[in-house]
Amino acid sequence: MFGKIIKRNIEGSKVFFKFENGEGRIEVINPFIINIFSGLKYDDHYSRAIEDLKVENCDFTVQNKGNYIKIKTDELEVRVYDEFKVDFYDKNGKVLCEDYKGERDPFIRRGNGSIAEGEGHAVEANKEKHKIEVVKKIFGDEKFYGLGDKTGHLNKRGYGYEMWNTDDPSPHVESHKSLYKSIPFFITLREDCVFGMFFDNTFKSYFDMAKENSNYYYFGADDGNLDYYFIGGNNICDILRRYTDLTGRTPLPQLWTLGYQQSRWSYAPETRVREIAKNFRENDIPCDVIHLDIDYMDNYKVFTWDNEKFKDEKKALKELKEDGFKIVTIIDPGVKKEKNYNIYEEGLKNGYFATDKDGVTYVNKVWPGDSVFPDFSEEATRKWWGENQKIMLDAGVSGIWNDMNEPASFNGPLPDDVQFKNDGRNSDHTEIHNIYGHLMAKATFEGIKKHSGKRPYIITRAAYAGIQKYSTVWTGDNQSFWEHLRMSVPMLLNLGMSGMSFCGTDVGGFSFDCTAELLSRWVQVGTFTPLFRNHSCIRTRDQEPWAFNGETLNINRKYIKLRYKLLPYLYDLMWKGENTGLPVMRPLVLHYSNDKNVYEINDQFLFGENIMVAPILEQGKTYRSVYIPEGTWIDYWTKEKIEGGKTILKNAPLDTCPIYIKAGSIIPNYPEQNYIGEKEIKELTLDIYSGNGEYEHYIDDGESFKYRDGEYTLYKFSIEAKEETIINVRKVNEGFKVYKSLKVVYNDNAKEVYFGNNKIEFVENNNGIEFNIPAEEGTIVIK
Repeated sequence: MFGKIIKRNIEGSKVFFKFENGEGRIEVINPFIINIFSGLKYDDHYSRAIEDLKVENCDFTVQNKGNYIKIKTDELEVRVYDEFKVDFYDKNGKVLCEDYKGERDPFIRRGNGSIAEGEGHAVEANKEKHKIEVVKKIFGDEKFYGLGDKTGHLNKRGYGYEMWNTDDPSPHVESHKSLYKSIPFFITLREDCVFGMFFDNTFKSYFDMAKENSNYYYFGADDGNLDYYFIGGNNICDILRRYTDLTGRTPLPQLWTLGYQQSRWSYAPETRVREIAKNFRENDIPCDVIHLDIDYMDNYKVFTWDNEKFKDEKKALKELKEDGFKIVTIIDPGVKKEKNYNIYEEGLKNGYFATDKDGVTYVNKVWPGDSVFPDFSEEATRKWWGENQKIMLDAGVSGIWNDMNEPASFNGPLPDDVQFKNDGRNSDHTEIHNIYGHLMAKATFEGIKKHSGKRPYIITRAAYAGIQKYSTVWTGDNQSFWEHLRMSVPMLLNLGMSGMSFCGTDVGGFSFDCTAELLSRWVQVGTFTPLFRNHSCIRTRDQEPWAFNGETLNINRKYIKLRYKLLPYLYDLMWKGENTGLPVMRPLVLHYSNDKNVYEINDQFLFGENIMVAPILEQGKTYRSVYIPEGTWIDYWTKEKIEGGKTILKNAPLDTCPIYIKAGSIIPNYPEQNYIGEKEIKELTLDIYSGNGEYEHYIDDGESFKYRDGEYTLYKFSIEAKEETIINVRKVNEGFKVYKSLKVVYNDNAKEVYFGNNKIEFVENNNGIEFNIPAEEGTIVIK
C-alpha cells in the first residue's frame, strides 16, 4: 500500500516519512508511548477519546539502519520499514511486537455455506479486506485483555470482534462480535513483556485476535486514519496508567452512587415508586437509588413528565429524597417529532438534528413514534442538550441514565449517509455512529456539572474509548440466565482493563424470569461491582429482594449490608483510580502476571488489591475450587489462613460467597445505614489482618469538586507484624473533617494492646480482638 521509503525528516516530536504511495509519521508522545499515524482521511487526529494530548519533551534518536529507520527513546526502540511496517523493541533490544511480513491467510472454510444459511445458520465469509489493516505477528505466548465488554472469556485470544455499537436484545453469547460499546484498546501479555495498543478510529473496525490464523492477529477499519498508539511498560498497571493518561480517568463519583440501586422497566405511577421505597425501609435493606424507565415521561417525550402518573413530581422526589432515595431518570436521544413540543421545536429551529443527504431532518421510529436525533457531534447541540438537563435537576432528579444511544431505532438502523456536522468537518453516520452515545454522555455530564455544581452521575449504554471521563456504564440488556451471570465477570473485568472502572450489569438479569437462587448468587457478585443495580424488564416476574421468599430476602439483605459496610474501601478505590487508572474489579492477572495459573481465570476476581472474590456462578453448586495466589490469604467468614500458590476446595452454601483478604490488609468499614448520609460517620472501623502492608483512607464531602482544591482528609495506615504487631496511624492531609474515634478489629490473637503510652482495654471475639482509640496520629502496639 505505502511502498518504499523515499525520505524522512524530523520536526519536533514527529518523524515524517514519505513513501512511494503515501505519507506517514511516527510521533514520540513520551518515552513509553509511540503514535503511528497516516492521514488517510484527515490530516490530524481529531480524536474524540483523547481530548488533551500531552506530548512530553523527551530525547530520542533517529538512525538509518539500511533496510529500516530506527527511532530510539530511553525506553523503546521503533523500527520503521518499507510499506510502513513498524516493529517495537524494549530499550535492551528485545522484540515486543512485530508487524507480520506476510499476507493474511485465513484458515479454510469448507462446504457450501448457502445450504447452512438456508436453515438459518450464520456463515462467516472466507476473507474480508478492510481499507486499513495492521497485522501483527504471533510469537506464541500472547494473551489479550481489554476490548471493552465483549462477550466470551477474559483472554481474547482466538476471538474475532467488530467495533460497531449494536442494540441486540437477543441473548448474548460468545459468538457476538459486537455489543453496545466500542473500546478499541487491548493489552498484550507475553511471558516476559507486556504492552498496550489503542486504535483510535471511530469507523467500523475489526479485531481478529489470532482467530483466522494462529500466526498473526490484526486490527483494521473501513475508513478513517491509520492512527494507533503503542504503549509500553513493565506491568499491566503501567499500561493502564498510560492508556488512561491518554484517554482520561474515571473521576471520583458522589458517594451515594456507590450504594445499592433498584430499577425496573418501569416503576410507574408514583404510587409504585413509593411502594418500592417503603418496602426497602420496612425490610431493613439499604438502598440509595430508584431508577425511572421510560414510562415516567409524557408519551415518551424526553425532558417531560406524565402528570397523570406523577401529579407533582417535584413534591414526590423531594419527599423520597428526605427518606434517602435519589431518583435517576432515563433519557433517550430520540426526540418525538411533534408540533408545539418545545424540545423538538427548539432543535428544529436551530438545526440541532441530524439530516439526510439533502439536508432534511432525518426521521426514524423509537419509543415516541416518529423521532429525530440530536447531532451530538456538534458543540452547539451538546451545549443545548446540556442546558436541558436543568429541567430534570429542577424536578429533583439526581442522575441521568442514557439509553438507546447506539443510536437504536425501530425502522432499521440509521442509514450510512445520515449527515452530521462533526464540529465543522461534516461527516456521516459511518464515522459518528460509534461515538454518538459517547458525545451524548459528554453533553449530559457538562450540563449537570454546570447546573448542579456536583459530580455528575450519568449511566450510558453506548460508549467509545474515553467514556470513563463522563459516565459509568453497564453491559446492556442481559438475560436472567446462569450463563449471563458467568459471562458478566470477564465482561466487567475487561471493561476495567479498558480504562472503565465504574461499571456494572443488570443484577438478576434484565430479560427472562429470574429465580430465587440466581438472584441470590447474582447479588453476591453485585456487592463487589462498582455499579450495583438490580434491573429487570417489563412483563418479567418481580425481581426485588423481597420478591421470592424469606431466604432470598435474607441473602439480599446480608450482601447489600456488606456492600454498605465496605463503602469506604470502595470509595478509596475510586479515589485511587482517578490518580492511577486502575479499576475496582481486577482480574488476578493484573497483579499476578508472573503466575501462569491466573491467565485464564474467568470466575474469580480482585476487589482492589486486598480482597479476592470467588463467587458461585452455576445453578445448584454449593462448593467450588478457588485458586489462591501467592502470599497468605484469610477466609473472610472463617478467618482461616491459607498459603497461596495452590487451589483449594471451598464449601459455599447458598448464603455464602467465598471472600478472601490478603494478609497485611487494613479494610475500612462503615456502620450500618439505610442510605448514604443517613448518619454522620464519627467512628471508622479498621478491619485488620495481621501481616505487613500499608493503606491510605480518603474522606471528603462526597459530592462536590472541592476535593480537587485540597478539601479532603487522607489517613495513612501501616502494619508490620514481627514478634509484636505495629500499626501506625498518620494524617497525610487534613483539609476536611476527621473521625472522632477508630474501632479496631484485629483478626488474630493478642495479650496486650497499647496506643502511644496508654494500655488499651480490648474485648475478645471468636476470631480476634476489638478495641477503640481516638482518631489521632500515633502507634498501636499489639503483643
